[in-house]
Amino acid sequence: MESPTRKIIHIDMDAFYASVEQRDDPSLKGKPLAVGHGARRGVVAAASYEARRFGVRSAMPSTTALRLCPQLVFVPPRFEVYRAVSRQIHAIFADYTDLIEPLSLDEAYLDVTANRRGLASATDTAKEIRARILAETGLTASAGISYNKFIAKLASDQKKPNGQFVVAPERGEAFVRSLPIGRFYGVGAVTEAKMKRLGIHTGEDLHRQSLEFLVAQFGKSGPWFHGIARGQDPRLVNPDRVRKSSGSETTFDQDHVAPGPIEAGVLEMADDVWAWCEKTGARARTVTVKVKWADFQQTTRSRSLPAAIADQETLRAVSLALVRSVYPPRCGIRLVGVTLSNFDQAVALKDEQLGLALDAAPVPAFVPDLARAPQYA
Repeated sequence: MESPTRKIIHIDMDAFYASVEQRDDPSLKGKPLAVGHGARRGVVAAASYEARRFGVRSAMPSTTALRLCPQLVFVPPRFEVYRAVSRQIHAIFADYTDLIEPLSLDEAYLDVTANRRGLASATDTAKEIRARILAETGLTASAGISYNKFIAKLASDQKKPNGQFVVAPERGEAFVRSLPIGRFYGVGAVTEAKMKRLGIHTGEDLHRQSLEFLVAQFGKSGPWFHGIARGQDPRLVNPDRVRKSSGSETTFDQDHVAPGPIEAGVLEMADDVWAWCEKTGARARTVTVKVKWADFQQTTRSRSLPAAIADQETLRAVSLALVRSVYPPRCGIRLVGVTLSNFDQAVALKDEQLGLALDAAPVPAFVPDLARAPQYA
């Protein structure tokens, strides 16, 4: 029997952190706003659409953001508030499907193929979800609707903010072929640069490449690139997506070479990670310490233990030993981070996740097993 075409919605909140701040403080509405710290070594965590018009983006140094937009207003992040709003949004999702795959606090995939609410189409479902989000939280969301996750995520960017876009199965391949390669989810800066060196600038260029060529150039990712250029993505919406790592990092107010402040920063980050472990019950075996130098080069040191780390003091001790392995510092240290990975048990990605980005999911070879169905959109 042929499988029905899946109906996938990708919901992405519009400038989520910044929009929450503008909602809660009406004096910030209409102003270029950055969530983060405006100190010399601060980083933008999120930017309002007013700020984005000046080129301000998340992960940008605060000094750069202020040069682009001198009138930029900084507000400190309130992650507990963002988590609470995210829980409201996910409660709305749960009225429409059990198949919800969170990507972060502000975006998720929903598989609404089963049509729990009896709505006429996936388009109507997305409209109703977005209307409820606005009514219940005062925030806007954008949506992409399509027959697989890859295209649904691309589609959600088409009508931002506060819009939605449908790519039906018969239009999927043409839609992908029309886009610049940098828009493709899973194509990072390094891969994009390599593709452009090979003359691959658009989905159309990628579509012209043979599977053999793509495997030769990109290894096990070759079949994935070959498939998505044809609008194909077999990945299911996975409500039990496993979290691969949890980490925390801090940028110092000034570069340090003395052990005291460096190690204090590492211990603070280790304590942040352990607090998450205590909250979620997660335990892991591998500790990684990240160091970013004054020249922006990075060094990482990792250690895997025979068994999962069972207490905070062990995590602290391993983290200190790892950062001490880079002594004496070759130059000033501007940032340190601690990450846990190699979890003993699968840890689902829940609403505690605070990352602004996630590693792309594994890219399996495509198996074309989906048939078109009527009333898709």
